[in-house]
Amino acid sequence: MNRRRFLPSAGLGLAAVSSVQAQPAAGRLRQSVCRWCYAKTPIEELAQAAAKMGIVAMDLVNPGEWDAVKKAGLTLTIVPGPTTIPDGLNRKENHDRIEERFKTMVAAAAAAKAHSIIVFSGNRKGMADQEGAENCIIGLNRIRKYTEDAGILTVMELLNSKVNHKDYMCDHTAWGVQVMQAVNSPMVKLLYDIYHMQIMEGDVIRTIRDNHQWIGHYHTGGNPGRNEIDETQELYYPAIARAIADTGFQGYMAHEFVPKREPLVSLKQAVELCRV
Repeated sequence: MNRRRFLPSAGLGLAAVSSVQAQPAAGRLRQSVCRWCYAKTPIEELAQAAAKMGIVAMDLVNPGEWDAVKKAGLTLTIVPGPTTIPDGLNRKENHDRIEERFKTMVAAAAAAKAHSIIVFSGNRKGMADQEGAENCIIGLNRIRKYTEDAGILTVMELLNSKVNHKDYMCDHTAWGVQVMQAVNSPMVKLLYDIYHMQIMEGDVIRTIRDNHQWIGHYHTGGNPGRNEIDETQELYYPAIARAIADTGFQGYMAHEFVPKREPLVSLKQAVELCRV
């Protein structure tokens, strides 16, 4: 399954949605859910069920499904941006094309009242990390005026290059923070994917506490396997969620795990685990 394909298909049926009971507000953290993990669930069913659970937003939704998300009262978070995981901001020759696409995409996001848009560093392809950081800084500085004017947060995602995204450059928090510090915009931050960073460096809670000012969004996921965030894996999400809330974080934390069991039951459990 490709996490960047946002394709609706056959769903679980209305019975699955109706079985999800409405939950209280999500506490100090605003919780979201990633669309691609529930691609077999029709968007209307997923959005309605998520809202009943106390989820307030949805990540990585194709524009064709934006209206259904908004109709359910959810905020659009991390809408698609102008880069791909392997081909991103770390190459200057991409910058003209990225800027042109970004102008159009961020305007559409603003019209839809989206909260945030995603970009990627790109793969190394033999490039030194420092050169790539400098190029990403240049590229982000070219698009920051559009994101600041539109009031749309731009996030660059931290991904692992060990298991899922070989050769990806933005694969350590320190590298991403270096880029964010240089750009130094309140509207340009990191997307800290907890699953990916557990694989690359571990020490998740300390890293979050030390670098929270540069992080604009979080993704969850169980490790190993990117499945449910429960006792079957090595991360303890109640403590992680509490640590994030304790930093005063005002953004969104989105569930990005691939359910191995009944999807909406697993999602509801994740919401409860992260309610602090």
